[in-house]
Amino acid sequence: MDGDDRHWFEDVADHLGAAYLRYSFTKGTEQEVSFLVDCLGLPPGARVLDVGCGPGRHAHALARLGYEVVGVDISDRFVALAREGAPPGASIRFERVDARALGYEAEFDAVISLCQGAFGLAGGPGAGEAGGGAAGGGAAGDGAAGDGAAGDGAAGDGAAGGLGRAGQRLDPDRAVMHGMARALRPGGRLALSAFSAYFQVRFLGEADSFDAERGVNHERTAVRNEAGAEVPADLWTTCFTPRELRLLAEAAGLHPEHVWSVTPGGYAARPPDLDHPEFLLLATRPR
Repeated sequence: MDGDDRHWFEDVADHLGAAYLRYSFTKGTEQEVSFLVDCLGLPPGARVLDVGCGPGRHAHALARLGYEVVGVDISDRFVALAREGAPPGASIRFERVDARALGYEAEFDAVISLCQGAFGLAGGPGAGEAGGGAAGGGAAGDGAAGDGAAGDGAAGDGAAGGLGRAGQRLDPDRAVMHGMARALRPGGRLALSAFSAYFQVRFLGEADSFDAERGVNHERTAVRNEAGAEVPADLWTTCFTPRELRLLAEAAGLHPEHVWSVTPGGYAARPPDLDHPEFLLLATRPR
């Protein structure tokens, strides 16, 4: 993507590069993956799609456990890093894909989108423009953090429902949810994390500006690359309530099972509260 077609996060990812993995929220990967493998009941050799995979940290961990993994991200830089770090001999591949335009149809036993990777980063400049890309890899400021992309409208039949421009404007992350639902095989399961609107408003920082109508937090921060060079960055993260996540899942033809309050590196089956930065949604595509 060039010029106006670039998603705002691509410039952030280009500057961060491998320095993204220095951020504290990336240090709990093994705990998160272990928890999800158990909760999702992934059988040996299951096929998993990681949407907004960033430099591939969750995909790599899953591949080391013997799963077949496809990772997608909007950032060419992050896709290149993910490919470079792939475990030797693992069944894993990475593709540069706009998460609002996923083309998979009933191909995966599980789909994950974690740490605001591909879900929750669609509400910034160009929101709702599928050609404009959806973020990957995740925001790396002091507030919103993530590993990914963006969305569209109302569901049609089951997980393969169509989307309209009205729904796209209402919530541009809808297309991401619908694409992930379509990618699941019947009986397949989704694990998706999203930033908590409750937590964001409760702990709003001086660098944050929260749009109460759209549920989008705008953070003005700075990011450093591998050499320590710092540049200013604007980060837009859509925040959600448990009810919104359940409604979005149902609109995509999924059956929402749980919404838990979690923190990066501290995933647990914890009821929704005001004290943890993320919600973790688990949902199933009906058979």
